[in-house]
Amino acid sequence: MEKHVITLDRLPIGKTGRVAAILHKGLSRRRFLDLGFVPGTLITTYFTSFTGDPTAYRIRGTTIALRKEDSSKILVITE
Repeated sequence: MEKHVITLDRLPIGKTGRVAAILHKGLSRRRFLDLGFVPGTLITTYFTSFTGDPTAYRIRGTTIALRKEDSSKILVITE
């Protein structure tokens, strides 16, 4: 199976990827690491709000909602 690297905001609902990298800088990067967005961690797109932003993701047994501007700076590996 071929692997692809995409931004988290492009991961379809119900699909799972593995965090590859966080492109945020400074305190924002630290915040995402503290929330569990550590490279190698599995993440699943759970659902999208009615307006399409934010989107909820399941990571480490927790549901976290992210705005598109934040999720577009997280790279994930998909199969």
